[in-house]
Amino acid sequence: MTAAVFAKLLAVAITIALGWVAGRMRWLGEPQVDPARVLSAAAFYIFVPALLFRTTARVDLAALPWRMLIAYFVPVVALMVTVHAVQRRRRRRGAAMPAAAPAVRAISVTFGNNVQMGIPMATAVFGEAGLGLHLMLVSVHALILLSVCTALVELDLAREKARAQGAPGLASTLATTLRNTVIHPVVLPVVAGLLWNAGGLGLPPLIDEVLQLLGSAVVPLCLVLIGLSLAYYGVRGHVRGALRIALAKLVVVPALVLVVARWGFGLDGLALGVMVMAAAAPVGSNALIFAQRYHAQQGEATAAIVFSTFAFLLSAPLWLTLLAWLPR
Repeated sequence: MTAAVFAKLLAVAITIALGWVAGRMRWLGEPQVDPARVLSAAAFYIFVPALLFRTTARVDLAALPWRMLIAYFVPVVALMVTVHAVQRRRRRRGAAMPAAAPAVRAISVTFGNNVQMGIPMATAVFGEAGLGLHLMLVSVHALILLSVCTALVELDLAREKARAQGAPGLASTLATTLRNTVIHPVVLPVVAGLLWNAGGLGLPPLIDEVLQLLGSAVVPLCLVLIGLSLAYYGVRGHVRGALRIALAKLVVVPALVLVVARWGFGLDGLALGVMVMAAAAPVGSNALIFAQRYHAQQGEATAAIVFSTFAFLLSAPLWLTLLAWLPR
């Protein structure tokens, strides 16, 4: 583990700890007021949409390494859908969990912290060329995974509502899902940004500055939110589920990307290394925002983020060693 990556991990830990202290000292209010949910709502409705719109409005779609992106996101999205399906089956068989829990677990397993941890890792290990490829992944990471998971959770909620109201037809359920998926604080800014991008309009400097300012708040806000959630929810009763999520994120996801990218798409060298290490990143804070938004598995998502972040100190060197052993 390089000094730069360790320093970044230490900064992340300190910021989370400040959130935990704020929660324990009740600086933002008592748990009954639920300031963690207030901060989560601010992130979900203000800061994350600004970040997503600015990213999609500015990204150069023609310059994206599409083969690399397909090799990365096909296995990751497939795993997300698989985890969601398995969790839905468990719920149908009587496991006690909210309707949104399968989607929250699916995004916790697949959504990586590719900004706070991924960027310094790519810079330190792969240099400027590797960082460029990593940023290409980052530019569409949230857009793809959050959009897919939003569709999954909204479909689950529409089904739940349909059953509660006497099982309306399939067309009504799909229409509700489509409406709630598109008119959504995650998906709508993505669609609007892509349309803006396709129109070649460009962002006026003032609007771009406002969006950049709002988007820059996402990372510190999310880290403080993790600390608050630890203080208010704790990890009691969530350790086993969180450890499973952390293990899947740190081991299963990068292994799957490695197999598909190398032996399915024939990628190797720098591109393969960047992809595997991006897949090996710990659970991202957006998983907690998603959990807060849908009132499901908040404690488990919080614990998974914390466990996987510190376990990353051990897992990252192992993946780098494995990549060095692979023949080129």
